[in-house]
This record gives sequence, structure tokens and C-alpha cells, in this order.
Amino acid sequence: MALAFVLGSLALVLVFRAVPLPGSMVMAERKVQSWITGEPLDIDYRWRGPEALSDAARMAVIAAEDQRFPTHGGFDFVEIRRALAARLGGGRLRGASTLSQQTAKNVFLWSGRSWLRKGLEAWFTLLIEIFWGKQRILDVYLNVAEWDRGVFGLEAAAQHYFGVPASRLDRRQASLLAAILPSPLTRSAARPAPRVEQRSRWIRQQMQNLGGARYLKGLADE
Repeated sequence: MALAFVLGSLALVLVFRAVPLPGSMVMAERKVQSWITGEPLDIDYRWRGPEALSDAARMAVIAAEDQRFPTHGGFDFVEIRRALAARLGGGRLRGASTLSQQTAKNVFLWSGRSWLRKGLEAWFTLLIEIFWGKQRILDVYLNVAEWDRGVFGLEAAAQHYFGVPASRLDRRQASLLAAILPSPLTRSAARPAPRVEQRSRWIRQQMQNLGGARYLKGLADE
């Protein structure tokens, strides 16, 4: 049983190393939830290749979600230590998931906080770090991320909020999309609340501080 799981998960990761994903587990989960509740849900999902994804969007999600993305091996132990310290100090539990972990969860797993799911998330994170590499992980993340109810992937989000293709997102639009993560069902990039506007400005400043295109070149050269 264990061997079958290892071989099956490895096969999936290798197939999706180059093949466009037909969907994700989060999409399937949302669809099942809609059937259970009786609320119709149309999934808007449009896979786009690397050349059709805005560099501004790449930089925005890195700046917002995982600034050590190019250098960690799938797990940001600096953020993990900070999250644990905050929790032990009586604060709320902070998120410390990397883009790699979020991609592994979105593509292969279900939502939830069980130890089983976290263990499987770690396994798939290691696999995609080894076999996909940073550029592929980032491109898959942008293609499957949820940006509104039934809206998945950067192309669908760009059209949904701004009426432009993903390749033409500018820095402000990209930063607004990144700013509504990880709560896209309660925030809007088209009609941003003051808190979203403030976060989008912070994200643009971080994009500049990181170095923009020069920063992304390191992913392409890996």
C-alpha cells in the first residue's frame, strides 16, 4: 500500500512537470461543496503557459506570500520559527506556508488542518521541489490559485477583475490580486477596501525592494 502511494504520487508529479493541469483538488472540492449545498458553481479555469503570465504577477505573489521562495527548499524555517514563537508567546497562530507548500496542497490535497494532510503536504512539497523546480512551481501556483468564487488561475482572475489577459497585468493590478490572498472569497481586487489598498502598496514596495526582473532571472537560471 505504501509503495503504491509513493509510486503513484511520484508518477503524478512527473506527469505534471510539463503537462498543463486539467484542474486541482481545490477546484474539485469547491464543486463537491456546491453539490452538497445546492448552490450552482461554474468553475472558470484557463491554463496559461509561462509566456502568458505577467512578470508583475510573479513578483507580486512572491513579495506578498514568500520572499525567500528562490532560496528555501520548500519550507521556510525562519517563518516557521517565528510562527512557533508567536504562538508560544500567547499570540495567534501565524501562517508560515511557502508558495511550494500552497501549490502542493492546492493541486494534490484537500483543505483542512489535520496532521495527515500536513504530512502529505510535506511529501508533495518535497517532490515538486525536486522534480519541478522553482519556475514550474510558481507557474503552477499562478495557474491554480483561487481568486474568487469559482475563479481559478491568473488568466481567469485578470479577466474577472480587470478585463485584461494575464500577460498584460500591470504592477498595481498584480499587487491588488496578491493583496486579496489568502482570503479571496471575502476581498475584491476590483473594488479594494482600504486595507487591501494599503497591502497592495506595501506589496509594490516589496517588489521594488526585491529587485523586480533581476530577482525573477534567478528562478529562470536555476
